[in-house]
Formats: sequence, structure tokens, C-alpha cells
Amino acid sequence: MGKLQSKISFNTTKYRAEGSVGQTGPAGASWQHSPAHTDAVTSVAALKPDLCVSGGRDKSVAVSSWRSGAALRRFTGHEREVTKVTSALDSSRVFSASRDKTVLMWELHGTEGPRQHFPGHDLVVTGLAVSPDASQLCTGSRDNTVCKWDTETGECLGRAAISRNLVTHLCWVPGEPYVIQTSEDKTTRVWDSRELQVAHTFPAKQHIQTCCDVSQDGRYCLSSSSGSGGHGAEATLWDLRQTRARVCEYKGHFHTTTSCVFLPRGPTLAPSIATSSSDSTVKLWDQGTAACLATLCLEGSGPLASLAACDSRTLLCASSNSGIHVLRVRGGAEPSLEEVAAF
Repeated sequence: MGKLQSKISFNTTKYRAEGSVGQTGPAGASWQHSPAHTDAVTSVAALKPDLCVSGGRDKSVAVSSWRSGAALRRFTGHEREVTKVTSALDSSRVFSASRDKTVLMWELHGTEGPRQHFPGHDLVVTGLAVSPDASQLCTGSRDNTVCKWDTETGECLGRAAISRNLVTHLCWVPGEPYVIQTSEDKTTRVWDSRELQVAHTFPAKQHIQTCCDVSQDGRYCLSSSSGSGGHGAEATLWDLRQTRARVCEYKGHFHTTTSCVFLPRGPTLAPSIATSSSDSTVKLWDQGTAACLATLCLEGSGPLASLAACDSRTLLCASSNSGIHVLRVRGGAEPSLEEVAAF
């Protein structure tokens, strides 16, 4: 693993805002590393300082260097496809959810086997969020439940069920006891993890909400929508602290928006978000104006499943057909997205 080959990316098309083509055809050299997974990659999350964790249809969890593409650890223990992976920042604990109805915790520097098991859901686990200190875990499932766990003991500390609440994603609000949850019932909920009760429900959208993310300052959250043929497929910015209302929408994907992330603040780029879609594109947006700053089409990648922001200039994108793509975000007068590597 880790062997490098220079690959000229002839199938990557880069667009700029307003739909104008910025570059077509050869987009420069990108590095093709040995793949982290042998099948579709379903989820990717950033670890500090230059690592990422990913899960795939091959039932494995991989910890890799996104700078070199080298696979540093591989964990196996799930009986079915891994659906979500996550980790608290600066923590050595990695968590994975699966279609086998369980969640496993792995120690980055520990043994190959799982450090802790979290059984209890009746259907596929589709949501995974860990507290900032990695002491508690929230999980969600298509069985309409959200559960809270003690990560050290594996004890289930609470379980809440809401009719038709088929969970699609969970994320923890930085520095707060709140967890954001999206659902197939088209809503985005804010849970108070202390009592595991819903503290707020945003107005329902027209389509299934597929993913969510929270800004680093905890002021805003994002949710993304399913869609097809140009209908739906938007991302929505919500105010968490003041009005608790919709701020704006980001429209432009042709099919379901599968993932949405806030980008860390950078010196040359206004506050921005990124989205990925089953239409094989990644879009960069101005958070405040909702203007599309750049679009990157990863042709041949198949549906894109997950995004992770490593820093203000680097995005990771998990794909069905071509592994994990490393994307460079360039700011300035003409922001752009460029693929620089894949593994």
C-alpha cells in the first residue's frame, strides 16, 4: 500500500460560478494511491492533523493519511456494510455504524479488535455523533430511535422513539449538549442530549433530509435534501441560536444532495460550505449570499456519498466507484475546486 502513480485526470471537469466552464479536459496531474477500500466508500470523516477515517461496503473501517494516501490502520468486525464513521477531534477513538445494526468503537493506537460494542438498534444504524470529549455517543437508526451511550462502559444511557423518524444523520453541536438530526420525515431536529428530548424541530422541507452539519461556532446548522431532475436537492442553512429559522437555501444540484459541510475559515475565502450529490458533483457555496462559487464534476465516480473538511483548503469526498477523492479549495477572486489525489 501507499505506492504512488502519477495519473492525468482527463475525466474531471471544473466549472466556475454561474455555470460557466472554467476548465475542461486535462486538469493537471493528480496522484492515484492504492485504494483504501475494495468497494464503494460510504462515509469519510477528518481526523487531526492529517488523517481521515472511512467506512465502506467492504465492511471495513480504514484510517489513512489524506496527504500521502497511505492506509495506516484497518479495522474489521462488522458483518455488513459500514454506513457511518466519526471521531471526536483530537481523540484516538473512532466509531463506526453498520447495516448489521451495531456500532463499534476502535482505538486508533490499540488492538485490531473493537474496543467497545453498542448493540441495541433493531434496524440499520444511520446516524452517529460523538460528544466533543468522546465520553458519550448518540446513534440513530431507521427503527425510529435515537440512543445515547457511555463510550467507556458501553451502557445505553437513554433511548427515544418518534413515529416515522427514520434517522439519516446526526452531528454534535460544538461545546453544547445538543445534537442535530435529519430524518426521512423531511424534518431537522435539535436534541438535548442530557435528557434525550427534542428541544426544537425546524419546519419540514418538501423532501427527505439526508445529512446535517454544524458550524464551528455553533451558530448555524446545515441540512441537505433528496431530489431528482433538478427538483429539491438543495441544502438549507438554519439559525440555531436566535430566530431558529431558515436563513437561506443553496440550489443547483440535479439529484439528491448527499452531504453538506461547513468549511473552516481561511484567509482567502469568505465563509463557505460544500455539498456533494448523487449527480457526481461537488459544489462550493458562499455561506452568506448562497452564490455557487465553483462546481467540480467527478465523472465516473458514481454517486458521491460523503464529504469531510480537513482544513480551509482541503475536502475529502467518498464515492461509489473511485474511492476517496482529495479536493483542493482555492480562494481569491475566482474560487475553484480541483481534484489533487484519490485513494
